[in-house]
Amino acid sequence: MILLDSDIMIDLLRQYPPAVHWFDLLDEEEQVLLPGYTVMELMQGCRNQSELTQLQETIEPCAIVWPLPDHCDTALALFSEYRLSHQPGMLDILIGQTAVSLGLPLHTFNQKHFSCIPGLQTVQPYRK
Repeated sequence: MILLDSDIMIDLLRQYPPAVHWFDLLDEEEQVLLPGYTVMELMQGCRNQSELTQLQETIEPCAIVWPLPDHCDTALALFSEYRLSHQPGMLDILIGQTAVSLGLPLHTFNQKHFSCIPGLQTVQPYRK
């Protein structure tokens, strides 16, 4: 299973060659997961119905995952603890905590956004 952050999905949607090449090399059996909050971020960035439709078609084969209530409680505690010192985004904390709760690394290039989340591993899957 591979858990993707929004920046990776944006690269795929924009057909960024290194992202597409990496994605095409994935085993067909590999399940791609998207945190629900990532999907919402991507939808928020759509400027028109055409972009929204393209996004929906692109994410259709992916499984959307959500944190459980106790993981949201942990995310809230982390946000409270690190909001002023590290300035993480609210959704970044929720996305990172989703990865931790699943025991999966988060594929992202935004390591700084997630640096304060204990136990979170991040992966940069291709070169930028």
